[in-house]
Amino acid sequence: MSSPFPHSPSLPLFPAEKKARDHALVASIGFLILLPLGTLIARYLRTFTNGWFWPHAAVNFLISGPVIFAGWALGIQANSRFGGTVSDAHKRIGTALMILYIIQIFIGVFIHYVKIPIRIPGGRPPQNYLHAILGIVILALASWQVHNGIYTEWPQITGNIHPVRQSAKHAWLALIIVFWALYGLGLGFLPRQYKQESSRRSVNEKETPDGIKLSDAA
Repeated sequence: MSSPFPHSPSLPLFPAEKKARDHALVASIGFLILLPLGTLIARYLRTFTNGWFWPHAAVNFLISGPVIFAGWALGIQANSRFGGTVSDAHKRIGTALMILYIIQIFIGVFIHYVKIPIRIPGGRPPQNYLHAILGIVILALASWQVHNGIYTEWPQITGNIHPVRQSAKHAWLALIIVFWALYGLGLGFLPRQYKQESSRRSVNEKETPDGIKLSDAA
């Protein structure tokens, strides 16, 4: 989208630009700060305590949820300010992220409250692995989505009258590096986690006649 105006950061943001900026800020906080925080809570705490689930759920649903839905609503409002007719990759991926996030919440609730006896190699129910894989997919897709918004969507829909500040680009990169580095380090605790889960299952199978662990968390 071309613009007759010069690229001038000194000009005040137009109302539509402010709405798009607010959408970008709120959605980024939800998907690049809060959700990763909830993921890291689960990755690290579950290695040391059985009480990891509620902190993980509180951050990923009670705290992240309102922020993510607010970001989604602001995105819809921003899109309407710019005509609301263009369906590009950013908008399609944004819709996909919201759907995946809602599915992920339901899977998490199902895992916690519905215990099934089916186990796959590793000793855990299949839905547990689905929950973990889908979480990684959401975070990876969100990382791409924010990058697309900064480098592609904003210049296209605004005409780049007010280019995105370099500080925002650096913040995106820093958040991505920090999260994936910490998550990668957390994977080093998997052997300890699986050993603890195996020990707890053995205790429960001895105490439960049908051999089904009743207290197994997500």
